[in-house]
Amino acid sequence: MPQFVIERNMPNVGNLSAADLQQASRTSCDTLRELGPEIQWVHSYVTDNKIYCVYRAPDEGMIREHAQKAGFPADSISQVRSVIDPTTAD
Repeated sequence: MPQFVIERNMPNVGNLSAADLQQASRTSCDTLRELGPEIQWVHSYVTDNKIYCVYRAPDEGMIREHAQKAGFPADSISQVRSVIDPTTAD
């Protein structure tokens, strides 16, 4: 299944409490259950002003639908074409 990186511009998101991040996670998971098994949240990176999320979905449209229903921005959605890491050099 295709994998996507979503960039969410969210000013001061890095200052959210653990409880706020937990609630955001619940909202995302509830929306994922509503949309069905075709879309999966892998993980997210929270920075000062953005969240970068990795999702698996059949297409970008489903990513946008999740964002809209959950009430999250999806400012940039990019399909992952390859994954590299230090072992790629070997």
